[in-house]
Amino acid sequence: MKVLIIGLGSIGKKHVAALRSINPSIQIDALRSSKSNVELEGIFNYYEFNEIKENKYDFAIISNPTSEHKRTIEQVVQLNIPLFIEKPLFHNLDIEDLIQNVVQHNITTYVACNLRFLNSLIFLKKYLTTTSIRINEINVYCGSYLPDWRKDTDYKKNYSAIPELGGGVHIDLIHEIDYLYWFFGMPNNTHRFFSNKSSLNIAAYDYANYILEYENFNVNIILNYFRRDAKRSCEIILEDCTITADLLKNKIIDSNQKIIFESDQKMIETYKNQLEYFITCIKHNSKPFNTIEDAYNLLKICLNS
Repeated sequence: MKVLIIGLGSIGKKHVAALRSINPSIQIDALRSSKSNVELEGIFNYYEFNEIKENKYDFAIISNPTSEHKRTIEQVVQLNIPLFIEKPLFHNLDIEDLIQNVVQHNITTYVACNLRFLNSLIFLKKYLTTTSIRINEINVYCGSYLPDWRKDTDYKKNYSAIPELGGGVHIDLIHEIDYLYWFFGMPNNTHRFFSNKSSLNIAAYDYANYILEYENFNVNIILNYFRRDAKRSCEIILEDCTITADLLKNKIIDSNQKIIFESDQKMIETYKNQLEYFITCIKHNSKPFNTIEDAYNLLKICLNS
């Protein structure tokens, strides 16, 4: 297997590790933005797109900054290979022509939202689709401390803190909206509020609040970059009880603190799980979930005024 990766930051390195755990003999080429970037062992670097145009790859991973995705996808479409695109797809909605181009070329796409492979969410989706108990309300929360994300870098200089590079908690933590879209589809209406008032003192939004209106219930979503004691949860208020998924502990409890489900799966394992899924889709010529079109629907939820 031969894979092209574009973007070897922290998330790109996770994808490389996942690929090597799946297939230790895999050949990985990287299209780098600068010769000053640190080289990774076993990866052959290219610096111009024209240098790779004649190479044959099984698929490409796009994991460079969000603001570069549009330009990168426009280039890589020329290779006519499947695309594994790191979330979020882009930082604005001005990509309709790009999506049409990808679809017209019949290119297999998957936009990586690894929480879809977290065991507690897989269980929760099945639970909600097989139970007849009515949902009255859902509260989703994701808060963590941005300076702790990449301890060897200045958080203010990372793309997450810079709007022009596609940063901002409203799309950087798009996973929460993604799994709700995966569970329930597009909401009937969406209300949004974004701000950057915290002590982090960054230009990008560090707080986001969404309310999604579905036919029989509403969903409240709170996202932030400034919570030191990280919390990631999904509370579902049913007609007769409340169940809460703790995504950091990968378990689900009911109103009486009884454990409904738990798993010893670690979050890092979901990166391998999703690449295995994508590779299987390629081998069987099947359409993955969360295609580029789905990811664009997700952006509409996040960004439409």
